[in-house]
Amino acid sequence: MKKRSVSFFGLGHVGLTTAACLASRGFRVIGYDIDGEKVKRINNGEAPFFEPGLDELLRDSVRSGMLRATTDPMEAVLNTEVTFITVGTPSALDGSIDLRYVESASRMIGEALRHKKDWHLVVVKSTVVPLTTERVVKPLIEEASGMRCGYDFGLAMNPEFLREGSAVRDTFKPDRIVIGEFDKRSGDALEELYRDFYGEELPPIIRTTPVNAELIKYSNNAFLAMKVSFINMIANICQKLEGADVTVVAEAIGMDKRIGPLFLKAGPGWGGPCLGKDIMALKRFSESIGVTTPLIDATIKINKQQPMKLVELAEKHLGSLKGKRIAVLGLSFKPDTDDVTDSPSIRLVKTLLERGAEVIVYDPKAMENFKKLFGNSIKYAPNALSCIEGADCAVIMTEWREFRDISPQTYLKLMRTPVLIDGRRIYPPDVYSKHLRFEAIGYSPPKTK
Repeated sequence: MKKRSVSFFGLGHVGLTTAACLASRGFRVIGYDIDGEKVKRINNGEAPFFEPGLDELLRDSVRSGMLRATTDPMEAVLNTEVTFITVGTPSALDGSIDLRYVESASRMIGEALRHKKDWHLVVVKSTVVPLTTERVVKPLIEEASGMRCGYDFGLAMNPEFLREGSAVRDTFKPDRIVIGEFDKRSGDALEELYRDFYGEELPPIIRTTPVNAELIKYSNNAFLAMKVSFINMIANICQKLEGADVTVVAEAIGMDKRIGPLFLKAGPGWGGPCLGKDIMALKRFSESIGVTTPLIDATIKINKQQPMKLVELAEKHLGSLKGKRIAVLGLSFKPDTDDVTDSPSIRLVKTLLERGAEVIVYDPKAMENFKKLFGNSIKYAPNALSCIEGADCAVIMTEWREFRDISPQTYLKLMRTPVLIDGRRIYPPDVYSKHLRFEAIGYSPPKTK
């Protein structure tokens, strides 16, 4: 059976990664984006952002002719059978969701459908608050196209669960697929597409309503954020208890099948383009329908305060940070990405500058994106060893593999004052504390006997 042709509106992490993966398995894909420079790079086989495994997939898909990008929305819709909306959904000033790009994409798709006779499936993959698919996307497409949803075109909500740094792997091997269908024909068409894509490796499919699909995505991210904030709260308790270690506590409670080990890694807090934005959007939406969200409030509060714990540990050893040289290792919100969106490193560096510290930073992938935020207010090292050279304190903020290889002796040799703060728990405290003035999130050394 011939595989469906697919278009994507929005070629960010979700749109481009999903497009390249589909194209690699024989789907003809057209990607639309308003950014002409991005479209040019994609058509040259170059990913406009760093994502492991994407460059090769994209290059091969473009060369084979299975994927191309365009700045013409009409071309994308008229030459495909299924259109995924994968535009961004940023936050408004009050934290509520900003749907302007979803609304714009819906209108453009509707205008294109006005010129199409064949039935077409529209799939909302962007993260949107409950009721958006049926109360915003559907009427906008109907108005622009002059058609009726459920008769002339299909509609479904299909949330994504991709993680930056492993988005390609997550696309090929997801835990489940959620299809929020407007009608059975729409759900059947989308399920058929995924059956063609996954073949015998089809993951579990949950077919439900659009509003459930929308809420599943928000509930998923809110729970993950809450889990991280919870273990960070426990880490802060451990910090005050002689001999306590949050990694031991987390490992033990993670063995409980009701809890599980994932997202129980204490650190400087969660970041990235999704968790913070999504839980604030859920909070504001909930308030709009008269529901309070005390767990979300606590989750946000703990996360906001967490980077300050690292500052406190630095001051414990150095006193005033004014004039002190602080080396920050890691700027992206997680390893294997160049994304610094809402990264804990941003909050840390801002606080260090406010305290009068001289800040020097290094990250193997995210330097350029960090420069856009801080400019010449901080220094940028060409590598990790240059970053810690002459520093009074070094802080681990992202668990890049190359940082794990820096020995205690290297820190001792290169730093002016060998104070090391492990914000990501990548070093064994019993080893590093023998050589350095060492601190780690959620760790308090046992009393010397």
